[in-house]
Amino acid sequence: MAELLVVRAGALTTVQDRGRPGYAHLGVPRSGALDTAAYALANRLVGNPPGAAALETTLDGVSLRARAAAVVAVTGAPCPVRVCGRPVAWGAPVRLPAGAELEVGRAESGLRGYVAVRGGLAVPPVLGSRSTDLLSGLGPPVLSAGTALPVGPAGPGPVPAADAYGLPAAPSELLLPLRLGPREDWFTAASLAGLWRSAFRVSSRSNRIGLRTEGGPALVRARAGELPSEGMVLGAVQVPPDGLPVVFLADHPVTGGYPVVGVVPAGPALDAAAQARPGITVRFVRAR
Repeated sequence: MAELLVVRAGALTTVQDRGRPGYAHLGVPRSGALDTAAYALANRLVGNPPGAAALETTLDGVSLRARAAAVVAVTGAPCPVRVCGRPVAWGAPVRLPAGAELEVGRAESGLRGYVAVRGGLAVPPVLGSRSTDLLSGLGPPVLSAGTALPVGPAGPGPVPAADAYGLPAAPSELLLPLRLGPREDWFTAASLAGLWRSAFRVSSRSNRIGLRTEGGPALVRARAGELPSEGMVLGAVQVPPDGLPVVFLADHPVTGGYPVVGVVPAGPALDAAAQARPGITVRFVRAR
C-alpha cells in the first residue's frame, strides 16, 4: 500500500473526514473537518469521493514524503506549497514523484489547511470515521514526525482542472448568525439586546472543541443556579460563568450544564469560524 511519511508534523495536524455523527446518545462527539467546504474541495481536486480522509493542519502546515507517486491538493488557509523545495500551486492538484517531499507552509491568512491525497488516507476507521477527536481520544493520534500514513487505492473519479472550484477568503471579521434559544430566558433582556450591538474577539484559548470569545461585554444572567446537563449540538453558543460566549465546533462535548443562549446554524459561518485567528472581531447577528 502507498504511504505518506510525516517529516514535520506542524503545530496540530490531524486526520479528518466528515466525522461520526449519530452517536451522541453513546457519549461520542461528532468530530470531523472544521472547514467543511475547504475539506470537500481538497477531495474534489484529487478526484476522491466525498468523505475520504484528509489532513487538517493548524497555522504552520506540515511536511510529508511520498513513498510512492501520488496526487495531492492543499486548500483552506492560503499558504506556500513546495515539492522538493520548488513552489507549486495551492488549491490545485499536484503530482508527487516517489520519494518527493511536500512542504505545506505557514498560513498567510486564516488558520486551518487541508491536504488531500488521491485515494484518501486509509487509517483504520473507528465507529465509521477516520477522524481524530481531541475531546474523546477516538480515531488516530495527532500526527508526529515519523508517522506513516497509508493511502488507499485511487477511485475512478477524474482529477479536475486547477480552477474548477473556489473558496471564500479567510474572514477579517467573523459574523455569526445566531438563532436564540433554548435558554435565552436565562439572560436579561438588556443583555440580549446588547448582544447584537457588541463586538468580541476570538480568544487564543479557542480550539477544535470551541471558539472562545473575549473582549466583549459579559452576558448577564436573569436567574441564579445551574442547569442539569443537557444535549449539545454543533454551533451551540454556551455561556459559562464569565458571561463570554463559546461557540461549539466539531469536537464539542455531547452534553453540558451551562445555558445555551442560541445556535449558529451549520454552514458557511462555522466554516469561517474554523479560519478565524485569535484577535479577529466576532459579532453575532440575527439568523434569518
